[in-house]
Parts: sequence; C-alpha cells; structure tokens
Amino acid sequence: MSNNLKETIRAQREKLTAMLGEEMHDLAVECVPLLDNHEALNALLSSAFPRLPYCKHLYVLNSDGVQVTDNITQTGKESEHFGRNRMDRPYMEGIIGTTDFRLSDAYISRNKKRPSFTAIQVIRNENGKRVGFLGADFDLRELPDIKEIYQEPDAWRQVKGDPVIRSAVFNQQRIDSQMDKHLEQVIPIISELISEHGVFHANLHFSSGLVTLWMVDDPFSYRILSFDEIIDPDICLAYPRRDYHERAIVPADKIIPVFEVFRALRFADENVYLRAGSLNVINGMVSLNFSCDGSHYMRFDEFLEKNIDFWFGTK
Repeated sequence: MSNNLKETIRAQREKLTAMLGEEMHDLAVECVPLLDNHEALNALLSSAFPRLPYCKHLYVLNSDGVQVTDNITQTGKESEHFGRNRMDRPYMEGIIGTTDFRLSDAYISRNKKRPSFTAIQVIRNENGKRVGFLGADFDLRELPDIKEIYQEPDAWRQVKGDPVIRSAVFNQQRIDSQMDKHLEQVIPIISELISEHGVFHANLHFSSGLVTLWMVDDPFSYRILSFDEIIDPDICLAYPRRDYHERAIVPADKIIPVFEVFRALRFADENVYLRAGSLNVINGMVSLNFSCDGSHYMRFDEFLEKNIDFWFGTK
C-alpha cells in the first residue's frame, strides 16, 4: 500500500512503461521498411497483438502525425481512421525532440468516453531520422490487475467550502435541533451500535437529526436512521451482535469521547458550529463539517488532543 497518491500513480506508470517499452521499440523497427505499404503495415500490426495482448488499437503515423494505417484491433480493422491527423492529440505532446517513447497521461476517449491512455513510439530509419510514429491505445479497465491499493493518508486535512456561505456565517445562528436536545440518548446508542453491533462508520447530521451508518456485514450500503429511530434503544435489536472489529484502530473506550467532542463543537459558538461529524473506527478518521462550510479530516487521537480553543482560533 502507498499513502502518497502521486507516488502510487508514478509507480504504476513505471510498470506499464516496462511492460510496453521494449515490444513497442521492436515493433517500430519492423515498421521501417513497410512505411510506404499500407496493407503490409496493417498485416504487421495485426500479427503483433500477441506481443501486446492488452492493446485496444495499433496504428502507424507518418512523420507529420498523419495516420498511414487503419486502426488495427484484436478482431479486425477500422478503416475510417486512415488519413487522420493525430498531431494535435494530447498523447503526441512532448514526443518530438524529447524522447522516443512516451506513455500519455490518462484521458477520456473520444468514442467510448472511458479512461484510456496511449503509448507512442518514435519510428526511426537506419540513419536515426524520425520517419513516423507507432501508436497503441489502451483502455484502463482492460489492463491486467497491477494496481496497488492506495491508502488514504491520515494527516489533518482542512478543506474550505463555498465562499458565499463563509461570507454570511455571522448572519446566521444555530437553532437547536431535535438531536441537539437529546444527545444524552443519541451518543450512547451510537456508541453501542459501533462497539457491539458491527457499525464501523457513523455520521451524525445534527441539524436534520439523521444518522447514517455503515455496517461491517454490508459495507457497500449505508443505513439512514431518523431521529425517532436513533433515540430508541430498541434500535440495537435491529442489528446483529458483532465483536468489535479486529481492524478497528479506535479503542472502544474512545468512541464516546469522540462524540462528546462533537457535542462540544456543536454548542461552542452560535455562529460557527458543527453541522455534521463522522467517525470511522477502521481507518481511525474523524470528519467535521462546520456552519462556515469548512471541512476537516484527522485521526481520532489527534482530534481528541485538540481543545475547543484550537477550533475557534485562539490557539
């Protein structure tokens, strides 16, 4: 796993380059004596797919970027692309004068509207002169599973929201919601659902009185509990008993303290106040959304270390 998104992407591009670079170079060398023979080039590209099994299209361009073959696919050819000028396509940028092989950034394909990328290999004759380009298109969903899992970093992250909302924050004032008036009941019930009934992520929407829950037994769906449901201890009967999950990094005895800080942030100021807060005990992250439309993400332990003064700018 990597917790650096750009580093993860770079590592995957290096793997793809290693997978494609040598075969593209060798195929480009084979193209040189056939550049004036449309049908022979088509036949060569058709025979090359076993060497590039995940390729969607193969084609050859002349030195001006004009296509001199059809689009060759695994199942045949697409003749309408013959004569097409590709020099203005984003995957051609930076290929002239800098490198003989380039793996493009991912882009959305014109026809299928799917994430794709293109590998471009410069074709040079025996004297080293650039005489064309070999192109290979790939659909990201058809590549082999070489992707590493990207691990979201747990460093504190602050995100500013809508500037219109921020500019008007002192023209608004918190109004007690139903949840505000019953947090003494709400907090213990949510804590019980997390520690004893398989909830691993809970999001409290204070103004609306709703709670959204994600369960370890069914993590792809979330449950929405109304205010009347979340203040009724009988709600625990609707969810099976589950041991506190082995992947949880938040100690069970820290769940209520996290929600108690939510309560404090909700009532600390009448203009700037917590609108929603969530806790995920698996990745240990707390998320906060304030009335000024600012959002924060941080680890639970760092969150518990902060006092109210920190959030309101005095420390």
